[in-house]
This record gives sequence, C-alpha cells and structure tokens, in this order.
Amino acid sequence: MNTMLKSKRKSIIENAEKEAETIKKDKLLEVKEKFIGLKADLENQVTARNAKIQSQESKLKQRELILNQKQEELNKRKLEANAIKENLDLQLEVVEKKKLELGKIHKQEIERLEALSGLSADEAKERLAESLKEEAQTQASAYINEIMEEAKMTANKEAKKIVVQSIQRVATETAIENAITVFHIDSDEIKGRIIGREGRNIRALEAATGIEIIVDDTPEAIVLSGFDPVRREIARLALHQLVQDGRIHPARIEEVVAKVKKQVEEEIIETGKRTTIDMGVHGLHPELIRMIGRMKYRSSYGQNLLQHSRETANLCAIMAAELGLNPKKAKRAGLLHDIGKVPDDEPELPHAIFGMKLAEKYKEKPDICNAIGAHHDETEMTSLLAPIVQVCDAISGARPGARREIVEAYIKRLNDLEQLALSYPGVVKTYAIQAGRELRVIVGADRIDDVQTESLSNEIAKKIQDEMTYPGQVKITVIRETRSVAFAK
Repeated sequence: MNTMLKSKRKSIIENAEKEAETIKKDKLLEVKEKFIGLKADLENQVTARNAKIQSQESKLKQRELILNQKQEELNKRKLEANAIKENLDLQLEVVEKKKLELGKIHKQEIERLEALSGLSADEAKERLAESLKEEAQTQASAYINEIMEEAKMTANKEAKKIVVQSIQRVATETAIENAITVFHIDSDEIKGRIIGREGRNIRALEAATGIEIIVDDTPEAIVLSGFDPVRREIARLALHQLVQDGRIHPARIEEVVAKVKKQVEEEIIETGKRTTIDMGVHGLHPELIRMIGRMKYRSSYGQNLLQHSRETANLCAIMAAELGLNPKKAKRAGLLHDIGKVPDDEPELPHAIFGMKLAEKYKEKPDICNAIGAHHDETEMTSLLAPIVQVCDAISGARPGARREIVEAYIKRLNDLEQLALSYPGVVKTYAIQAGRELRVIVGADRIDDVQTESLSNEIAKKIQDEMTYPGQVKITVIRETRSVAFAK
C-alpha cells in the first residue's frame, strides 16, 4: 500500500515538474518574442529619428550656404557703396571749386558791365522791372480782349450747357409726375391675383400693354409706369375691367387688352371729332383729328394738352378778329400748334418742326404750317398768324393755375429756403413768401448791426444760388429793427 502511494506521488511530482518545465519554456518563448518585437520597434524609431535629423542637418547646411552667399553679396555692395560715396565726395569738391570760380567771374562781369553802362546793378534792376511791367500790362490787356472775344463766341454753347445742367437737376420730379398712373384697388388681396402664379399674369399684362406694372408695399395701390400716356390709359382701363370681372389669367388679359385698345382708339377719334365740331374747325384730315383726340391723354407741366390747345385756339381767334385777320384760320392754327407732341413714333425733331411737317403732309395751308412751326422761334415767321399763335400759346401756359409743380416739392423748397437762412448766426425768424420768390429774414438787433445786415443778405443770396433749385429769382430782404418799450404806471 505504501509502495503504491509512493509510486503514485512520484508520478504526480514528475508530471508536475514536466508541466512546469513546459510552461517555463512557453513563457520564455513568449518573452523572447516580445523582446524581439520591442527591439524591432525601437530600431525603426531610431532609424526614423536619424533620417529626420539628417534631413534637418541638410536643410541647415543649405540655409548656411544661402546665408553665406547673401553675406558675400552684402559685402560686395558695401564695398561698391563706399566706392560710389568716395567718388561723389570728390565730385562735390570739384563742384564747390567750380562754384567759387563762377562766383568770382560773375562778380567781375557785373563790375565790368556797371563800368561800361554807367549804372549800378540796383538801378539796372529798377529799369528792367519797369520795362517788364509795361510789357506785362500790354500783354494782359491783349489777353483780356482775347478772352472776351472767346466768351462771346462760346456764349451760346455755354448757355446750352447750363440749360442741359438745369434739366438734369429737375428732370427726376418731372419724369415721376408725367410717367406714372396710380391704379387704386379695394384690398391688397387683389395684388396676388394680379401677379398670378409665378408672376404669369403680370408678365402677360406688361407684354400686352407695353407698360411696366409695379406692385410693391404701397397699400391699396398699383403703379403703372410708362412714357406713353395712351398705353397707360389702356393698362388702367384693362386692369379695372379685369379686377371687376374677377377672371384674371393670360388668355383673358390678352382679350380684355385688345378690347380696351379698340375702345380707347374709338374714344380718341370721337374726342377729336367732338373737339373740331365744338371749335368750328372743319375739313381736317382724319389723321389730324385722331392726333387732336390723343391730346386728351397728354399733359405738359400738369396742364392737359387738349385743354391748352382749345384755350390757345380761342385766344388766337379773338386776337385775329381784333386785328382784322381771319379768325377761323387763327383758330385752326391754334388748335393744331402742338400736334407734334402726340406722334405715333418718336421723331428726332423739336415738336414745333415735327408738327409743321405733319400739317404739310396732311395738306394744311402754308400760313397755318408756318404758324405751327414758328411758335417756338425754330423757323422763320412768314405770316401774321405765326406771332399770334406764339403769343396765345404763351398766354395759355402762363395763366396762373394752368401749370403746376408737385406740391410736396413746392413745400420742401419753401422749407429749405427758410432753414437755409435760419442756419446763419443772429437770424431770429425767416418767412418764404410770394410762392418762394421772396425770403424775409428777421435778425436780432442786439446781435447784428446795420453793416452786417447787408453782407448777410449777400451771403444768403450766394448760398441759395449755389445750393438750391428755384424758378426765376429770389429776393432776400433782411430786416433789423430796434424796439424800445416803456410802461406808464
């Protein structure tokens, strides 16, 4: 039994020793493999670091070479600069010597000239100055005469330039006033229907009428913009019918615009016929009658062109009758004098000349054609009708209230006038009167004296000329008064 136990224990110990030996070998192998891997990693890292160090060393060597080259170049330039400096110093010394020599020679020459002429240098300068002064005065007077002659020759050109500049300063307000029509709507919901899906309705309207339709944030209003008043009227009437009908789509728009065009054309002809019958002017060409009808949709400075032509015709008839001329002819010329303002196309001619050519084309008599063409002095007057039409046209246009400017612009101009004068020290109150043609400026008596009031009026007038746009002339009156008040108690 004991022997068996001993042998068993021995075998267990042997097995354990074998297993231990096997585990030991495995662990040694594992450690060896790890060591080899770590060694390889370290070797790789060392190799990479060495390569990096070598590349950096090569870069440093290149930089060192470049720096050495630059240092050599700098040294060369420094040497060159020193050589140039030495050369300049030598040249300066030579120049100074030459200068001294020239000074001596100049002095000797002056002394020799003084001895020859018997005059000192100061006396010679005075005589030379007097002769130069006389010569300069002669040349200046000749130059002034030349400038005056040139001014006379270029006066017409300069005047035209000034007129063009004036037009540029006031053209914006005039264009806004004469190129738009405001179409009022009941609610802003209709704006969306007028625009249509993806803007197709508004595009169809613009294409059919030739008018720009502006739909913006303005409440209950749509702006129709275009220079042709007849087209604007067609667009306005077409929009009115479309909004009333409620059916707004491209096909319907084209149909309504075509219908309205026909209606407006018929109304133009009817207006022309009715006007000629009312005025007692007969035998006009149908095309001239149509142009008279088109005047209804045209305005000049806010004055309706048809109404202006009727007024001019009546005035011409009265004036011709008083002068013992033919009143019917005068009335005919007065009615037709502005037909050049309503052409179907856009001629490159003044409206008076174009109107004369139209009258000649439609077989009007020569004296009537001349009166139309000469009412703005653009052609020579050859009959007594011409000055009558010119004068009556001016009377109708100059009638108070006939022509207007935009109210907002008018009020702003008056306010600007008053504020401009108020900006000066010592001014207490300002009043723009007579529609902006006179400016009353009241100054404090304790702050400005009588001499200063005159200079103040001149300064204000100059500032108005430089900074403001105004018709005619503006009279500036500066008022300074002293009031002494006492009370009896």
